[in-house]
Amino acid sequence: MANIGTWRSITQVGTYEPFDLQVARGQIQGHSIVTVSGYNSDVDSAAYEMITPVGDLAYPAAALQMTVSSSSANDTSAGTGARTVLITGLNADYSVVSESVTLNGQTAVTTTNSFLRINNMLVTTAGTGLSNAGAIYIGSGTVTSGVPATVYNLISIGFNTTTSSQYTIPADYTGYLVTARIGLAQDAGTTLITARTRFIGTNGIAITGPLIVTNNGISTIDFPYPIALAEKTRIQGEAIGGADNNEAAGFFEIVLIKNFMTN
Repeated sequence: MANIGTWRSITQVGTYEPFDLQVARGQIQGHSIVTVSGYNSDVDSAAYEMITPVGDLAYPAAALQMTVSSSSANDTSAGTGARTVLITGLNADYSVVSESVTLNGQTAVTTTNSFLRINNMLVTTAGTGLSNAGAIYIGSGTVTSGVPATVYNLISIGFNTTTSSQYTIPADYTGYLVTARIGLAQDAGTTLITARTRFIGTNGIAITGPLIVTNNGISTIDFPYPIALAEKTRIQGEAIGGADNNEAAGFFEIVLIKNFMTN
């Protein structure tokens, strides 16, 4: 059998390779890329709400075991929908922790790990439907038809991954926000929609970052000098409409760099 190597993404003459490509390929020690996308199909005018499928998400005050469940009975270990889900989040120390959960339809499955934040959920195996048949929730409290009383994150039907515009920087890392993109739209009307990025530290203070106003459009902000986000900082996208029934999509790209430790 022939040896399998790694292709080198460099010019044929010389040895240059773009730094960002090297980071994406995992070739730069202590560096990694985080991409976060969110969507909210019903942004109203009463108050700012997070760009997630269910609006504002809850955040527990302390790490706890959570439950994972689906709104569809087809999302189960031998079902046609999603079968297993990889949960990635942070524990009580804000260190990264992940866990694979085998689904049991609308019946709640309790995680082994305790989570303080849920950064991502990803369907890793599925049946003939190739995706989750129902919305998959992670939360706490009484579960009714697959929906927990308190929702910490979710995967919308058919998406196979979370679409929540939020992320918390792990301990011992600094996050550098390099790109933010917001898309805002309304089916009818000409009222303005406002979107903002907020940075929330462990002191509970929410600092407003980039702010965009439009009535239908997409705005992209590339930061020549990336915004540094300290460990344990939460970043989230929010929007509010001048009238009800708007749509919003939010996208962040963050470079995580492990803090350099010296003796």
